[in-house]
Amino acid sequence: MEAVVLAGGLGTRLRHVVSDVPKPMAPINGEPFMKYIFEYLIKNAATRIILAVGYKHEIIQEYFGNSYKGVPIVYSVEDKPLGTGGAIKQAFAFCQNENVAVINGDTYYDVDLTEMFDFHLKKQAEITVAVKPMKNFERYGCVVIENGLIKCFDEKKPTKYGKINGGIYVLKKSIFGYVGETAFSFEKSVLESKSAGVYAFESDGYFIDIGVPEDYCRAQDELKKFYAH
Repeated sequence: MEAVVLAGGLGTRLRHVVSDVPKPMAPINGEPFMKYIFEYLIKNAATRIILAVGYKHEIIQEYFGNSYKGVPIVYSVEDKPLGTGGAIKQAFAFCQNENVAVINGDTYYDVDLTEMFDFHLKKQAEITVAVKPMKNFERYGCVVIENGLIKCFDEKKPTKYGKINGGIYVLKKSIFGYVGETAFSFEKSVLESKSAGVYAFESDGYFIDIGVPEDYCRAQDELKKFYAH
């Protein structure tokens, strides 16, 4: 399984807490957050990792080099900000398989990725989105699901219970065939514009997004169980 990791964001909301490294390199218990992502991918049988990088990408490349625990790492470097869609589209040029896992480099979501990948292939889906049931939140929009397919994405608002887009996808590379732009939002230009055929893969696995300071601090304790030195 090939996996693209989106690691090119500026991390502006974390800047006053972690200012000298790109967000995926933010230290968690003395180790870059990216190591937790790599451990997750190896646990889920990833055989090749493509890092979509931009801001301060040299720090990531110098730290990890071209492999992690024997798994090859390939770098897709953004010369200018491409948005999530543009970053994935560019990274797909380095992918060898038709179906690829894509995950956010600032989120740990303990989805069974091998099971999700099999689900995607069985459904012959173009897009499969991991969705997380969640209570009492306002940072995320809700995913509306009917018969296993995503009907729409609701706007962010205070919500007592709902399912959110967990930021893990399995995608068929051909989905970008109709997108002419080089810089665009995957969520807006692809996910929300698709009229049909976007599958939901529900998982109640552990989830944390380190993009805001309070959750970054919380991750220091909670992520210890997921990474053995």
